[in-house]
Amino acid sequence: MTLPFLKLLLIRHAESEGNREGRMVGWQPTPLTSVGRQQAADLGQRLLNSSWQPTHIYCSPLLRSVETLQAMVAEFGWALPNSSALLSSDEDTPLQPLPIPLVWAEELKEYQNGVFQGLTWAEAQQNYPDLCQQLEASRDWLPIPGAETLEQGRARAVQFVEHLLTQHQNGDRIWIISHHWLLQQVLSGLLGCDRTWGFAISYTALFELWLDRQRWQADGLNLWNSELWQVKRFNDCQHLHRSL
Repeated sequence: MTLPFLKLLLIRHAESEGNREGRMVGWQPTPLTSVGRQQAADLGQRLLNSSWQPTHIYCSPLLRSVETLQAMVAEFGWALPNSSALLSSDEDTPLQPLPIPLVWAEELKEYQNGVFQGLTWAEAQQNYPDLCQQLEASRDWLPIPGAETLEQGRARAVQFVEHLLTQHQNGDRIWIISHHWLLQQVLSGLLGCDRTWGFAISYTALFELWLDRQRWQADGLNLWNSELWQVKRFNDCQHLHRSL
């Protein structure tokens, strides 16, 4: 008998128009590009083909994440709550209401980047030359007017992880759709890091972690027992070649 794990699938949203234009999007509502919509559909098809069906979904409420999830679940024959796709007559097979719980999680929103939101770096240099010069001259964190602090962003990620591990048990299979910077925070928290590691995350990349929820709070040698905490996929984007 194979004992069940709590299975987490963390997913970055697909390419948005703001991403393509090189903008620091932050909380700005930017839709997916046509390439992004195909990326999300290809990912949904890949997960359907591999029978990776979730029991619960958590998603950032920002538009690019919502549209990513919408394209993914359509491959399963589902539509998001209140979606016009439920009423569309263009579908060969009408989509069904999403049959599992969905939470729009504010904690999963991207870094709130204040006055830089929506700007390219060139525009930021033009509007805030002194600040941009300081940022280019130092690796130390510097405050940006109107932006959240790194501590605030990390706290959001930790709050989400704690909620996840409180609400779910072994046997649950969870999709988590979020953003580049925030996923760095969530993954660093899940892996027990006391600092946030930077790593590139491709559009619609997958990070799959399995953990034994029953032993998560246990002390002793099981902390170093790699049978209990497993990284199955890290920045996996094999499906993307079909979207290029």
